[in-house]
Amino acid sequence: MAKVKGDIILDIEKCKGCELCAGACPQDALETSRQVNQKGYLYIVKVEDNCTGCTNCALVCPEGAITVYRQTTNSKEKVAEIKNVTNDITVTVKE
Repeated sequence: MAKVKGDIILDIEKCKGCELCAGACPQDALETSRQVNQKGYLYIVKVEDNCTGCTNCALVCPEGAITVYRQTTNSKEKVAEIKNVTNDITVTVKE
């Protein structure tokens, strides 16, 4: 099975510190900062690098302040194999 690694980018100026994302994170990767943004809100920060890219945080954020990225890695999975090439070819792999 492929190991999934995720990452999030938080727009701290949009964040109002409602903590819905921290409560929705099954990995406990988010918490409230000790500093305030320009609007005076305690914003959310990533505290653990164990994000799986589940998108729960982004789905519950009322301000749309979270962008989620997901990367899967599995070095043993064969994606394509090309044999017996005698002329130029073009290969397109769709994800």
